[in-house]
Amino acid sequence: MKLHIIETGYFKLDGGAMFGVVPKTLWSRTNPADSLNRIDLAARSLLIEDGNRLILIDAGMGNKQEDRFFRHFGLYGNDSLDESIKKAGFARTDITDVFLTHLHFDHCGGAVRWNENKTAYELSFPNARYWSNKQHWEWAVNPNERESASFLSENLMPIQESGRLCFIETPKTSFDSDCGLGFGVLFVNGHTEKQMIPHISYRGKTLVFMADLLPTAGHLPLPYIMGYDVRPLQTLEEKKRFLSRAAEENFVLFMQHDANNTLITVQHTDRGVRLHESLATETLNAF
Repeated sequence: MKLHIIETGYFKLDGGAMFGVVPKTLWSRTNPADSLNRIDLAARSLLIEDGNRLILIDAGMGNKQEDRFFRHFGLYGNDSLDESIKKAGFARTDITDVFLTHLHFDHCGGAVRWNENKTAYELSFPNARYWSNKQHWEWAVNPNERESASFLSENLMPIQESGRLCFIETPKTSFDSDCGLGFGVLFVNGHTEKQMIPHISYRGKTLVFMADLLPTAGHLPLPYIMGYDVRPLQTLEEKKRFLSRAAEENFVLFMQHDANNTLITVQHTDRGVRLHESLATETLNAF
């Protein structure tokens, strides 16, 4: 097995929304805001090269929305999904599986694109199976008012209509369960219904793709929970259980949204679980 970090681009979101009830004087120490109160965020994916399988975990925002949509998010940088996959030595047609942690637009938008003539949408990875779970899919295609702006039909319906949509059939609550793709999945429900957190046994380490359970290292304190979460008190309990285990077992956390930290480890302190180390990206394949 070999892992590749896939940078799909950087964007900005309101810092208050990203930290919920926590005052700016506290969260800005780790995540400073610009003049519009926005903090820097990454849209980072992971590519798993494992035998005959090439599995992409999440796909970033994509580029099919209009400019006015993207202006809200202050996109910056030169990274893109296609270029990062190419840099890893592959093409979109090589991807065998696309695993979507959840279906908010910044995680799945790049999974669907315009066709050459911009007359219809098509799968970005035409040879891949697309993986979700039934509970979350139904939650996304029949969205509540709170999340409706994050679940975009143009990201979902082309996948459903393609016939390439697959579900992980029996969601497990056990951290040690295997999803059938060669790694385990932890299901959490605070941010959205049945978000999937992949964890991969790799070179003697457990690497956990954090998705939106832990957006940035600045979110390590338990009350630091996004205003976007539909069940914030459940997020708090899910974070508490997970971070305790991550510290005890020295997990390596893959930070999808942290613009400054890609890989971190955590430790128990007298203030709770806190950052231990921020690891250089080169260490991913040098454990």
